[in-house]
Formats: sequence, C-alpha cells, structure tokens
Amino acid sequence: MVSIQPSGSFSPVPHQRDDDGSLASPMGRAAALMVAVLGLLWIVELVNAATGRHLAQWGGIRPRDVTSLVDIATAPFLHGNVEHLAGNAVALFSLGFIAAIPSIKKFLLMTVIVIVVGGLGVWLFSPSNTVSIGASGVVFGYFGYLLLRGFVDRRPVDVVVSIGIALAYAYPMWHSIGFGVTNISWQGHLSGLVGGMLAAILLRQPRPKAKQPTTDTLPTLPSTE
Repeated sequence: MVSIQPSGSFSPVPHQRDDDGSLASPMGRAAALMVAVLGLLWIVELVNAATGRHLAQWGGIRPRDVTSLVDIATAPFLHGNVEHLAGNAVALFSLGFIAAIPSIKKFLLMTVIVIVVGGLGVWLFSPSNTVSIGASGVVFGYFGYLLLRGFVDRRPVDVVVSIGIALAYAYPMWHSIGFGVTNISWQGHLSGLVGGMLAAILLRQPRPKAKQPTTDTLPTLPSTE
C-alpha cells in the first residue's frame, strides 16, 4: 500500500472582523478616523481665529518660496474662516470615510501622496504673492482616488463605488474647481485631483498570480520478477 501526503500545508484563513457596528470593524475604524480628522480641523480653526488668522499666514503655501515648501504639510489643516472649513467638511468626511474602509494604512499613504502632489502643484503653479490654504485639494484628491480605484484594482465592488462617486460628485466637483475665480486656487484643486489618481495607481491592489496546476507523482516501486 502506498500513501500519498498532500504537498501543500494547511493553514487556517485569518479571520477578518465583520462590520458588526463596533469601532474595531472596518467601518468603525474609518468613521472614527474621519471624526478625529474633522475634530482636529475645527480645533485648528478655533486657534486660528483666536490668533487673528496668523496661523493661516504662517502655514499657508507661498508659491516658489523655498522656505514655504514645509507649508505643504500644514496648509490643508488651515482655513480662511468657518464657512471655508464648513464648505469642505461634508465632502471631506464622506469621501474620506468611503476611501478608508478597506484599509486605514493605504488610506493614510494615499492622503500623504495627495497632500504632497497637491501642495507641490500649488507651490509651482499658483500666482506669486498669494497664500494658499484649505483642505479642498485633499477633497479633490479623495474624489480622484475613488474615481479611479475601482477601475485600477478591478474589484467589482470598487467599480460600483467609482461609478457612484462619479454620478454623485462629478458635477459639483467640476463647478468647484474655480477656473478664473478670485480667491479660489484651481491649481490646488486640480493638483489634488491628479494626486488622488496617481495614488490609486501607485497603491493598486496586486492581483494574485494564477496557481500552476500541480500533479503528485507516485514513487517508483522496484519491479519484482
């Protein structure tokens, strides 16, 4: 009698926590993160208002000023007034929440890419003697990321999300870019959009390689005559 042992090893599939409504679930983590982000933005806004808007002047992006490159990291957290922040808050929360559900780590990496690319676009192309602040570039980045992610990853659920994002946000986003509108940085909006699309490509989900069929061969038994 010949016994054949399986060539592969059996390992349990890691259990993923379901969306059971807890803060430890994917939706719970995404919601908590975006609430924390909005809370931080409102705290910064209160401090900015209490200091006579000096934070906005100190932390805004000044085009082609080498010393202002560091402000790329601070400008998204600053706003010109309460109305400016309130105008960004709804889209920032909703788009950020959707983008963060699959993976907080990937969401944070995507946000960094959006901030850097969007900020560099403002620094390079905005008019001289201006100071650019606000999270609207990040909002456009989240929009671009979600718009492209489904078609890059080719996951059916993400494709449906991308189509839904396009149907819900394409029109208002187009009219919010602000080409030729005073005091609106279309450079920041467009650069953020490009940053989000670039992040979708750079952070795309790797596709699993097709498994090659394996055949088990029986050991050759010595012949007896």
